[in-house]
Amino acid sequence: MSKVLIIAEHLNGQLNSATARCVTCAQAMKAESIDVLVLSDAPDAIASQAAQIAGVTKVITVRNAANAHSIAHILAPQIANLAVGYSHIFGPSTTFGKDLMPCVAAMLGTAQISDIMAVESSHSFKRPIYAGNAIISVTAPADKPVVATVRTASWPAAANGGNAGIEAASVSVALPAHTRFVGLQQGKSDRPDLQSARKVISGGRALGSADAFSIIYSLADKMGAAVGASRAAVDAGYVPNELQVGQTGKIISPELYVAIGISGAIQHLTGIKDAGTIVAINKDGDAPIFEIADFGLVGDLFQIIPELEKAL
Repeated sequence: MSKVLIIAEHLNGQLNSATARCVTCAQAMKAESIDVLVLSDAPDAIASQAAQIAGVTKVITVRNAANAHSIAHILAPQIANLAVGYSHIFGPSTTFGKDLMPCVAAMLGTAQISDIMAVESSHSFKRPIYAGNAIISVTAPADKPVVATVRTASWPAAANGGNAGIEAASVSVALPAHTRFVGLQQGKSDRPDLQSARKVISGGRALGSADAFSIIYSLADKMGAAVGASRAAVDAGYVPNELQVGQTGKIISPELYVAIGISGAIQHLTGIKDAGTIVAINKDGDAPIFEIADFGLVGDLFQIIPELEKAL
C-alpha cells in the first residue's frame, strides 16, 4: 500500500491551497495514509490549517529557524531525512514545488515525475508534454520512492472537515550554507490571487500599452476577478511578470477565463487548458484562441470592453 508524504506550501503563516490539491491527487491513488509535512520557523498555525484538510492522516511539523524562508537546498535534506518509510513524496507544481522537489529526488537517488494530472495506478501517472499538446503515461520504478510534482490546475482542492493529529519531528541533518535568503519581492493587490481565483480576466499584446491595460483592471474589478496577461503583454512591459499565464507563467484553472486581445499561442493555451469556461475577445476572427473558446466575440476590444462594463 502507498504511504504518501505531501510537502506543505505556505507563506506568511497561511497554507497554500495547492497543498489541498496534492491531497486530492494522493486520494486518487487510494493511499493507505496521507501525511503532510510542514517545515517552518513557526509551524503551529500552518499545521492547524493542514490538519483540517479532509483525507489527511497526520501532520508532521519541523520547527527550525533555518526554515523561515522556503529555500530548496535548506528544506530538501530535512525532507529526505523524514521520507524514510514513505512510498511517495509529493509537492505542488508551483514555483515552490518546481524548485524543491528535484532536490529531494536527487537526494533520494531517484528521478522526479513532473506535473501529475491523472493517476492510473500507484506507480503509473499521466502528465502533459509539448506544452500540453500531448499526454503521456509514465511509470515510476517500484523499488524506489516516487518523487513528483502535482499539476494543481488538474485537481480540485480537498475539502476541509478533517481532524488529523499533529506531531513534532526533530531532524538531525547538516544544512548547506551556500544558499541564503536575500529578499522576497511580490506584487501586492486587493484583487483575488491569480492562481486560486474563480474568475480571471487576461489581456494581451493588442492592448498596446501599460496605460491601455487599465481597462482590463477596471473590468476585472467590476467582475471581482483576478487579472492575468499573456507573455507578449508581459514582455512588452504592460504588466509585471507575476501576472503571466501560460507555460512559462502560471498554470490556472478558474471557472471563468476571459482572454482579451490574446491571439492564443500554444504556450498561453497550456496555462488555461483546465479552465471551466473560456471567453475570447479578439479582432482577428482566425486567432487560435477561438479554437478552444466556449464563447468568442470578434471585434475591437476598445469598443467592446466599455460596453460590456456598462452592461455589467
